[in-house]
Amino acid sequence: MTPQGVFDATKVRAGPQNAERYSDRSHPGGAGIQLTMQFPSRIRLPITFAVALGALVLTLGVPTASQAAATSTITFAEMPGASPNYIFPFASCLYDSPNNIGQFQQLMFRPLYWFGVGPSVAQSAALSLATQPVYDKSDTSVTITMKGWRFADGQIVNAQSVKFFLNMYMADPLAFCGYEQQMGIPDQVRSVTVTGNTVHINFNRAVNPTWMTDDFLSQITPMPTRWDRVSASQNGRCSSGVYGAGSTIASCRSVETYLSGLATKTKTFSTAFWQGGVDGPWKLTSLDRTGNVTFEANPYYSGARKARVKYVKEVAFSSADQEIAALDKGTLDVGYVDPSTLPPRATPKSAGPNIAALSAKYNLAAGSSWGFNEAVFNFNPANAKSAAIAELYIRQALQEAVNQSSIVSSALSGYGYATDSPLPLATPTTLAKAIANPYPYDPVNAKALLTSHGWAMVSGVMTCTSPGTTATECGANINAGYTLNFNIVWPGDSPVLNTAFKQEIAGWAQIGVVVTPNYDTANNVVTDCSPTSIYQICVLENGWNYASNYFPSGEELFTPKGTANFGAYSDTHMTSLIDTTTSRAANLTSYASYAAQQLPVLYQPQVEQTVEVLKTLKSFIGFSPSPLGNFMPEYYYF
Repeated sequence: MTPQGVFDATKVRAGPQNAERYSDRSHPGGAGIQLTMQFPSRIRLPITFAVALGALVLTLGVPTASQAAATSTITFAEMPGASPNYIFPFASCLYDSPNNIGQFQQLMFRPLYWFGVGPSVAQSAALSLATQPVYDKSDTSVTITMKGWRFADGQIVNAQSVKFFLNMYMADPLAFCGYEQQMGIPDQVRSVTVTGNTVHINFNRAVNPTWMTDDFLSQITPMPTRWDRVSASQNGRCSSGVYGAGSTIASCRSVETYLSGLATKTKTFSTAFWQGGVDGPWKLTSLDRTGNVTFEANPYYSGARKARVKYVKEVAFSSADQEIAALDKGTLDVGYVDPSTLPPRATPKSAGPNIAALSAKYNLAAGSSWGFNEAVFNFNPANAKSAAIAELYIRQALQEAVNQSSIVSSALSGYGYATDSPLPLATPTTLAKAIANPYPYDPVNAKALLTSHGWAMVSGVMTCTSPGTTATECGANINAGYTLNFNIVWPGDSPVLNTAFKQEIAGWAQIGVVVTPNYDTANNVVTDCSPTSIYQICVLENGWNYASNYFPSGEELFTPKGTANFGAYSDTHMTSLIDTTTSRAANLTSYASYAAQQLPVLYQPQVEQTVEVLKTLKSFIGFSPSPLGNFMPEYYYF
């Protein structure tokens, strides 16, 4: 086992005796189950801790007949305003969020390699569709052996199912949120060959095996041939074509166009077309107009843990208050509670006190995230205030005016922690040393940074009075009279964010930076956070989570072509540091230190997950929230 962490650097190169090797990457702590409401996945949107997972998962065994006959129902609260709206497991960043991925698609369609059971972020050998990947001695190729599980329509989840995904990815990489130009799959893939249950991938250069497995093989979702359609009446050749061939690319693009068009039509979600491709523990029976979801246990699931209840219902809410009302009535088994509604957390930290009105029925569970919290700066030169955003000293002033400790205590009732780098809180020291905070809260110094660079307070806002590019002037492309006033947007249905940013806006005003608040829904803010938007700062609910790019190396976030680089940040040294971590088993300390110092984003206090769990609900892996945003109700029972 790898103590207290994720991502060991073990490379499996030997024969079958190593193919089933289990790599534990668990965090310290007790057993836990995935309960997540408020954290985005890649936009993650971007969620978090541990068990001796190897012994636990590998001994669960095959369910008994009494398990299969279970008839009870579990009700789970969806994040307010964020119900599922996309079913095809080949999604753009517009749809890559927990309400579509970890709490919807992955209950039905399992990725090639599964990470996270309970509070662990470890890869689970027992729940993965393939045995451990075997890399050659030069780390330029990998062999994957499928276990031979089945889709609900009876087809074997085999090598061709994997090639179907890889062919589509090669044909239209920009359509998938996990794509990183010139990195990993598909851009570093030289060839793909398949035979029966074996997939062989050759790369065009050596790769870091941990990075490749955790960030790319983990994102492959094997797909059934019934989805290989260019129309309702015509088959495609995407699943069977030669990888990289022109004819395969053409067919895959047509298939992807058809499937992505169908994937937003919620009336089709429970049809045999989609549900025949289920290889996970749950199949969808209904999704109504308001976002309420009903799953039924999949009797054909081949995995290690079959459901102990027959149905799971995910209940839609328009606000956090509405969900609290449902908890008051006892109509939910698992429900998110906003930390701002909780009494102050005790020290030393534990789950903390429950809401008095709910304490008779529910227990409180809390957990951290395998990620960090951020507000995105918009560096796009076309943005009205990009010249100010481009200046590090201005970003530093904004960061030093954020009192993260105060926000954790007040807005989060103690259920949170400060962040100052892109590494998760529980990053093991084998992966990176502790990163010192270069910009602690210091509003006096923040204001002095501005005045020492040629700014003066005029009518309550810092105004450039010394234009130019010397050390005592405002900076490039900032003219006399330029003012430090910005627009910020965040999901307005989040009480935590509303309280936190009220404090931050007041703090910025004290140093002469005027920030105008704007509000949108959680789903719409994903669209708002783009380089072409009118906002200088954009807040994606609760920041970034490294699911399903589990290795926290930053290429999605901080390289010029990263799919989650919403603010168009670009820095050649940052890119070089990230490239080093992806081409060999490199430590992340230098990269993380540079990211802390350069402020490519505005670091924010990370809220912990706080959920109410019905006292009569039981679990094989406890009730700590998932660090990765997974929802795995097959481990629940009454």
